[in-house]
Amino acid sequence: MIAIRRIFRSRKTRSFILIRLIVGLVFFSEGVQKFLYPEITGVGRFEMIGFNYATFFAYFVAVFEVVCGILILFGVLTRLAAVPLLIIMLTAIITTKIPIIADEGFWFMAHAARTDFAMTLLLVFLLINGPGRNSVDSLFYREKV
Repeated sequence: MIAIRRIFRSRKTRSFILIRLIVGLVFFSEGVQKFLYPEITGVGRFEMIGFNYATFFAYFVAVFEVVCGILILFGVLTRLAAVPLLIIMLTAIITTKIPIIADEGFWFMAHAARTDFAMTLLLVFLLINGPGRNSVDSLFYREKV
């Protein structure tokens, strides 16, 4: 029971909707683009990176980005939705950004990783603080004042 309460508990701040808006729309958009432009952002990209079973993983990631992006956007199971997206982001950093250090140096990697870094930190923020007051999650958990 306590674990379930922690999933839905959130700080009362309404401004968290701005963070959910950024994170939700970015992931939703990236997931949709993997379906619309598979040669650039989907299967083709995963093949270029060197993933075995690139087709499976590209669509697997795309589905999670779309579904979890929508969940975060509306503040539904926000903490749970943040976990797979964090795994996706860490995998993206390890497979695409870390190799840039060896080839082009730190500053080129820092430039290429700026969005990944920002999304990762925003996901950690949502994981720690929850979705905020204007969310579906807040309907399930109301703190007694």
